[in-house]
Amino acid sequence: MARLPLPVRKAIHRLKLALAPAAEVLVAGYVRFSVWWLRLWPLWLSAGGMAFWAKLLGPFFAVSKVARRNLAAAFPEKSKAEINALVRGIWANMGRLSAEFAQQDRLWDYDPAHPDAGRIEVKGAEIFQRLRDDGRPALFFTAHTGNWELCAIAGAKFDVPGGVLYRAPNNKRAAELIEEMRSGTMPGLIRAGRDAGRQMARMLAEGQHLGMLVDQYWTGGPEVMFFGRPCATNPTLARLARQFDCPVHGMRVIRLPGARFRVEITEEVPLPRDAEGKIEVVGAMQAVTSVIEGWVREYPEQWLWLHRRWR
Repeated sequence: MARLPLPVRKAIHRLKLALAPAAEVLVAGYVRFSVWWLRLWPLWLSAGGMAFWAKLLGPFFAVSKVARRNLAAAFPEKSKAEINALVRGIWANMGRLSAEFAQQDRLWDYDPAHPDAGRIEVKGAEIFQRLRDDGRPALFFTAHTGNWELCAIAGAKFDVPGGVLYRAPNNKRAAELIEEMRSGTMPGLIRAGRDAGRQMARMLAEGQHLGMLVDQYWTGGPEVMFFGRPCATNPTLARLARQFDCPVHGMRVIRLPGARFRVEITEEVPLPRDAEGKIEVVGAMQAVTSVIEGWVREYPEQWLWLHRRWR
């Protein structure tokens, strides 16, 4: 197909720039309205409704082709029907996540005195308590599985001092709304950017704790194996662990029936060390990635297969 003439392309570019502020307002308005609407209903109803529509419509989106390719490569033994069922499950999880995000300030009801009575159950509560009181820094890694937002909420609810690294949406107004919502339940938010590294280092030096998602493709990152295929990963977690020689724990959220969740924190993950006794960055990220692979194999429909983990 022939390219458009240069004057036409320039005109289109200028039009996009002119419309960008209006588009940003519209998107932010839609997000704000959606949050308002989803907060009107009981969680089981709003989450169930969003799961129904996402499961119904999501498989027709172009991005679902990425999920099917990823799943077929990771699980070559699965039939086409099984892959399609997993894709529907992935979209159902995303639908529920959107409703839960709108009500995230209402989700946490864990009571240590009655640990099985509420919506949230915690496996490893004693580890949270130990990390809270030991006065040492520690790192947490998690993945886009279940309702991963609850990982940060759990740390705050257990009074574990620290922060969470996150990537803000490109839409400035929507980003402000999301940050406003998160700030009420997730203190210590660290926005990914130029100053994030210094901020994280300062917090660890003060004996605080940091959590981050580490399961997406990272351009230029070290190569690790995930489901038997090489992929680039973000080495920040391992570099910080090497610099501060602090323990690293895994943390995940498993979606349970009946709009319930299990928050799990692992004991310290053993990381390989070099001849000088320092944590080895690539080996550490492989160890972390292997833990995440185990999580994904256990609940494949709860992981975000929609992104291009392998390039």
